[in-house]
Amino acid sequence: MQQLNRALESDRLYLRPLVSEDSDMYYPNMLNEEVRRLTGTQRVFSKQMIENYIEEIQNETDRIHLLIVLKEEDRIIGEVALQDIDYVNRNSNIRVALFNEADFSKGFGTEALKLLLNYGFGVLNLHRIELNVYSYNARAIKAYEKLGFIQEGIQREVLYYNHEYHDSITMSILENEFRKNEGIK
Repeated sequence: MQQLNRALESDRLYLRPLVSEDSDMYYPNMLNEEVRRLTGTQRVFSKQMIENYIEEIQNETDRIHLLIVLKEEDRIIGEVALQDIDYVNRNSNIRVALFNEADFSKGFGTEALKLLLNYGFGVLNLHRIELNVYSYNARAIKAYEKLGFIQEGIQREVLYYNHEYHDSITMSILENEFRKNEGIK
């Protein structure tokens, strides 16, 4: 992996753009049952669909889609994205997913989100960033709250997954809340 592709860096991670050559790595992660459950992914994807998706998002101006790479091993462990960026109203949606259960509960998702939030607020000059999380994903909810996200509302029984309906929780963080939480003046 080329070190030159590093877009954002922390102590343990760096984020880099998702490129066409990543489709061989990316596709199997769309088959991981736990990742699919946590993200509410219901659709089944072919390798060609993934290749087309990666090609398509590279040209979008309202999205920043990055892979999360563990520095020590130079290993891709997930993805994080700012999407639906509205430059006029200065808001966006953020999402994160780790690909392997062995990497869960180690703070990698939180660390990657913090990098992208800092970029969104500090470079893109966004004012508000929101996300949606399913009610059964308590670990993610706790991580989002730790970052300063505040629950705004609940879409009741919006996801039908594994023979049950589940709520979707909308959470957001404002620029001044993030700055205060991170000790940025």
